[in-house]
Amino acid sequence: MAVDLPHVYSGKVRDIYDAGDDQLLMVTSDRISAFDVVMAEPITNKGRVLTATSAFWFSHLADIAPSHLISTDLEDFPDAAQTPEIAGRSMLCRRAEMLPVECIVRGYITGSAWKEYSKSGTMHGAEMPAGLLEASQLPEPVFTPSTKAPDGEHDINISFAEAADLIGADVAEQARALSLELYSQGARWAAERGVIIADTKFELGHIDGRLVVADEMLTPDSSRFWPADQWKPGATPPSFDKQPVRDHLDGLDWDKSPPPPSLPADVVAATSSRYVEAYELITGKTFAEWPGVTT
Repeated sequence: MAVDLPHVYSGKVRDIYDAGDDQLLMVTSDRISAFDVVMAEPITNKGRVLTATSAFWFSHLADIAPSHLISTDLEDFPDAAQTPEIAGRSMLCRRAEMLPVECIVRGYITGSAWKEYSKSGTMHGAEMPAGLLEASQLPEPVFTPSTKAPDGEHDINISFAEAADLIGADVAEQARALSLELYSQGARWAAERGVIIADTKFELGHIDGRLVVADEMLTPDSSRFWPADQWKPGATPPSFDKQPVRDHLDGLDWDKSPPPPSLPADVVAATSSRYVEAYELITGKTFAEWPGVTT
């Protein structure tokens, strides 16, 4: 990315730069990872979908929690970052002191939570009602935190008590209440538009002593989005995210370690379409109108 600012960090998807005045510029690439391995081929416009979706939710749910977002407008960025290449995929943000836990909320039982439940009847160590099926809706959303693992390693599910030990009981209570409310309001909005948000991960931190939501919010990368008309307890529905990539890779003789196999053009196109469809369904907006979008 053509950004002439001090580089702070690069993850699997985002590149972060120091924008001065206690601000950061977050540039979201089109990189995609599967099984913790970054693929060689980018997914067209994926970074812009994630940025546009996060910007929507930061605004829509601002009455519940403030965010770190200052602007997604290129004209508001430092001069050294006003390059068309990053238009629509970048956020100028306040620097936050991030909590060292992932704030996960589950409304449906799937993924690692289902694996644990199917073995022991528990979720993050807590007893759950008997008779749940895979992808069942939970009686009420549950806050299930995890550790933040370095890139290439897996997060570890922890109990609420363990999270409280890490960040303090008061902050843990605040994080749980905020995460549950953000999820509940977001899931209600999405459900009215035919999308189930099965679970999601929030990144929370402090700015001027106040807990805020940061990074990304209720995107196809941080959440499981399911088409409501294809949901039925007992099986996991296809998701609005990297499902075509996972399906393709699962059909190969690949040991899930680098280097990754190449992705065919049709898999890249199908994945891009899923991301765009999720954005348009949830926001009611036309993605082609978002800055920098190419088709």
